[in-house]
Amino acid sequence: MVGGSGFLGAELVRRASAAGWATAATYCSARPCTAPPGVSWHRLDLRAPDRLDDLLAELTPDAIINATSGQSDWAVTADGSVRVAMAAARHGCRLVHVSSDAVFSGSRISYDESCLPDPVSPYGAAKAAAETAVRLLTPAAAVARTSLIIGHGGSAHEHMVHELAAGTREGVLFTDVVRCPVHVGDLAAALLELACSDTAGLFHLAGPDALSRHDLGVLIARRDGLDASRLPAGQREGTSMALDVRLDSRATQEQLGTRLRGAREFLRLP
Repeated sequence: MVGGSGFLGAELVRRASAAGWATAATYCSARPCTAPPGVSWHRLDLRAPDRLDDLLAELTPDAIINATSGQSDWAVTADGSVRVAMAAARHGCRLVHVSSDAVFSGSRISYDESCLPDPVSPYGAAKAAAETAVRLLTPAAAVARTSLIIGHGGSAHEHMVHELAAGTREGVLFTDVVRCPVHVGDLAAALLELACSDTAGLFHLAGPDALSRHDLGVLIARRDGLDASRLPAGQREGTSMALDVRLDSRATQEQLGTRLRGAREFLRLP
């Protein structure tokens, strides 16, 4: 598991370990304080060209899930993913590469797996470059695009909602930036399912509900007993973030046993 210390990576590690898999995970700066027993942890900086080959030679994994996120750092998000793909090819490993809806501009709103990337942000450009390299270097790999990842209160968006509601953070939740959020548990289960298969190509792993960041924040606030009226709303100004990007995951969903729930379902009050 490359990027096992991140929000998604931690869920992947937990589920793989619970399923009885021999699980190894990497971290860059800090090893997680809490992790399932039996998981082997290894420090890995994707900017270091030789370390990955040494690690794969030591571990001999059957499959690699690259869930790392270097944001707009090209050396990690793009070049680092190239190194993972090259190493996976050299060592004969199944590769599942996690990409993002940031590869799209939002000019056509709805995007299925056949749509070509047209990024408008540095992060989107790095992710698009990584996709191209992975598909070229490892044609048998699965490239999985996802959207806003929510769940268990641990995501960046959930933290932001709590801080805005408490008045400890400045900012707004955009009313004109629309995504299709996915639950971290559903996403991790789908990625592990892909890792166990031999299907190749592009896959969309997002929920069916298209929500603005503010609407999503309201759902999170209501679930967590916060005053949703305290969440400041606004429109995007002066950023390169795409406005309305809706991943159409229906074709992928037909191939998977894992059901990807919409945010209105998984954030519903019990």
